[in-house]
Amino acid sequence: MMNVLYVALGSAVGGACRYGVSQLVGRHFAGAFPLGTFLVNVVGCLLIGLLYGWLDRGMLPSPTARLLLITGFCGGFTTFSTFAHENYLLFGSAHGLPAVALYAGLSFAAGLVMVYFGHKLGGML
Repeated sequence: MMNVLYVALGSAVGGACRYGVSQLVGRHFAGAFPLGTFLVNVVGCLLIGLLYGWLDRGMLPSPTARLLLITGFCGGFTTFSTFAHENYLLFGSAHGLPAVALYAGLSFAAGLVMVYFGHKLGGML
């Protein structure tokens, strides 16, 4: 049960930070391009890479810290960082670039199709 609380706490802080960054960027750089979301995604990718790098070097030894920071905070801040990290791992696997292309391509295409159907379904209900 404590693990769930660590993830929830990290997610709440990460989500609040995502909202804050998006609002701040939106106020100063309003436009058609979703710069706030882009910035959150890029910063989240840097952060998750840093945290996994520390984990690999034993600098993040606590499972609690991993749950709080990686699963919780990074997951609440942006799930794109997890997606990017998974692609990084796939790229280094035996299947390499084809696995990345398949996972990234299918994720994007399926996500776009599901958003479309969600809009249509939402308009009918």
